[in-house]
Order: sequence, then C-alpha cells, then structure tokens
Amino acid sequence: MFNSSKALPILLFALFTYLFFASPAQAKYGGGSGTAVDPYLIETAEQLNAIGANPTDWDRYFKLMQDIDLSDFIGTTFNIIGQWEAWGSLNNEPFAGVFDGNGKTISNFSYVSASGDGIGLFAYVKGRIQDLGLINPKIVSQSFNTGSLAGYLEEGRIVNCYVRNADISGGIYAGGLVGTSDGLISSCSTSGRVFGDVFVGGLTGLLGDGLVTNCYSTAAVSGNQNVGGLVGITDNEFSTISDSYAIGAVSGNVHVGGLAGILQQGAAMKCYSAGKVSGIQHVGGFVGYMGILATLWNCFWDIETSGQPTSADGIGKTTTEMQTMNTFSNSGWDFYNIWTICEGMNYPVLLWQIPVADFRCPDGVDMIDFAWFAQQWRQNNCGPVNYFCDGMDLNQSGSVDFYDLALFADHWLEGIL
Repeated sequence: MFNSSKALPILLFALFTYLFFASPAQAKYGGGSGTAVDPYLIETAEQLNAIGANPTDWDRYFKLMQDIDLSDFIGTTFNIIGQWEAWGSLNNEPFAGVFDGNGKTISNFSYVSASGDGIGLFAYVKGRIQDLGLINPKIVSQSFNTGSLAGYLEEGRIVNCYVRNADISGGIYAGGLVGTSDGLISSCSTSGRVFGDVFVGGLTGLLGDGLVTNCYSTAAVSGNQNVGGLVGITDNEFSTISDSYAIGAVSGNVHVGGLAGILQQGAAMKCYSAGKVSGIQHVGGFVGYMGILATLWNCFWDIETSGQPTSADGIGKTTTEMQTMNTFSNSGWDFYNIWTICEGMNYPVLLWQIPVADFRCPDGVDMIDFAWFAQQWRQNNCGPVNYFCDGMDLNQSGSVDFYDLALFADHWLEGIL
C-alpha cells in the first residue's frame, strides 16, 4: 500500500539533490574563480563594467578574453574600477589584484565628470595591469589624477600596455596613461592628445616614488604649467625615467620641456625628445627646469625639430646626429638589448616596438623583409648558432617553412608598435 507520508520526504530529498548537484552553478563574469590559476574571465562590456560595481573583487585576478567596445557607456555610466577620493581619505580603495589584458583591446572608453578625483578605466591601482591596449579613450575631467588607464598608480605595476588616439582633458596631474604614478610603468606607450592645467605629461603627469622605463609617447601635450612630452614633473628623490623618449609636440606657459616639464628631484637617463616645444618661461628642448636635487645622464634632444636651441639640461643635437647610432652608443646606450635604429631614416626606437617579421630597415614589415625571408626559404639548419637563420625561422622550429610564412603574413605591412 502506498504510504504518502513516507514518499513525500523522499521526493523532496531527491528534488533537492537534483537541484544542488545536477544544476550547474551560475558563473561569475565569464567564468573562473578569481585566483591566479583560475582568473575571472571577462568577455563582454557588461562584465567589465561589473568589476567596478564589486569592490570585494578588487583584489582578485582577471583575464580579458575578447576585444571590448565601451561605446554604450557615456558620461559617468561606466563603473570605474577602484576608488579614489582624496589624499589620506579613509574611503580610498585600490584595485589590488591583477588585470591581464591578454593582448586584447578596450575601445571607446569615455568618462565626462566635473567632479571627483582619480579618473580613468581604473581610479586607484596598487596591483598589476598588463598586456592591454586602450583604443580611442576620451576623458573630460576638471579634478586631480586623470589618465586613460589609471588615475593614480601607487606601488603597483603597469606593464606592456598602450594607449592609441587618446583624447584626455584633465585638471591637475593629467597623463596619457596615468595621472600620478608612484609605481612601475614599463614597456608602455601613448598617442593622441593630452591637455591639462598643471603637471601634464604624455605618459604621466606626476612621477613620484616610481620608475618609468622602456616607454615612449607620440602624444601632443599642452597645458599651463609643468608640461612635458613624457612626464610633467618628477618630485621624489627616487623618481626615475630611463630608456624612454617623447616625440610629440609640447606647448605650455611655464616649465615646458620635450621630455619633462620639471625634473625637480630624481633622475633621467638615456632618454631623448624630438617634438616641437613652445612656451613662455623656463622652456627647454629636453627639460624646462632642473631642481638642484635632480640628475640627468646621457640624454639628448633634437635642436632642429624642437625649435629650442637650449634646455635646462641635456645634450642638443641636429636631426642628422639624432639619427646616427654613435651619438647614443658613445654615451653607453644599449643597442643589443634595449634600443635599435635605422640610421639616417629614424630616431632610435625600443626593441620591443619592432614587429616580429621586421628583419631589415626601414622600420615596418614590407617587401624588403620579404626578400630577406625568401633568401632563407627552406633552410633547415636554423638554430641559436645562426640566430635561427637570421631570425627568419620565426617559430624557431629549425627550418624556414610554411609555418613561418604564415607568421610573416600575419604581420604584413605592420609598422613599429
């Protein structure tokens, strides 16, 4: 005889078991658990926007899986990641995790705000951001710490990131990449336009207790005071700019320089600038003003393209001299591991800028490179001894074959990065 009093608990238990064990758990973001080995996956604009709305996740690991377009987020609708209110505020909360761009891009990030400090895709960073490209970011802000990628970088790291066609309008501490940096910025670049009031730079407006290395900017930079093609001001004894350059036009009123507006403290070494520089007071081809606690080693500027025959420090050279390797190598520049140059054609560029299939001058992948590739076709003795057939064995398999040709084709007509 059927006993309903016993059957009901059994059915309820079976239903609970099915729902709990058989139904898949709803994934957060695009998947992952937020750990180093299993990062949260970001696949859509909505998932990227969700990070800023979840402060409890700001110490987790993220990985971008697709190129993302943020065109639908205008004004202040995007949730900036991290929170910055003011120096010393207890409400400041950094992004302290890792955001791996995975070689992908974020396009059309925009933010327009008349108030609030720390404006950028990230407001305040103490973690790591890497391998990310920003395309066409547009920011309008009248406050402190404005940058395409981050408003304020403290202790953290930004590595292998780039900004293309930026349009940045900030107040105090404005940069093409970062507003203020007390961390490491390495192998990064910016292009576009950067405008601000005080402390304005193509890469960062203020460099404090931090390092900028292997970076460059082609951005046009303008402002009122302390305006530089790469950095607005260095203001800490540990501020360091090394192996970097700026070639964008720079204009301002007071303390204007091709690379830096003011080197107040710290050091710049093995850097150059070549953009047009204009201003009213304390204007220099390389740096507008040097503090007594600042040092500068083996740095150059182009006296012809800058329109500035003098600088607070640095070595002025003609365009021809600036496109000659000996000008730099005689001053200890490393043309094996850091720099390269197509003499008589271009200024020095960083080795990481050279595309994989760019074998010979001029810069960029073209028919000259294809001719060199064809000369090594079907070679099967490639290895470290012959530099993998002078680099033509792109996948280092030991021979120059169709796999290398496919890789070459992927980079066809690619210019320097």
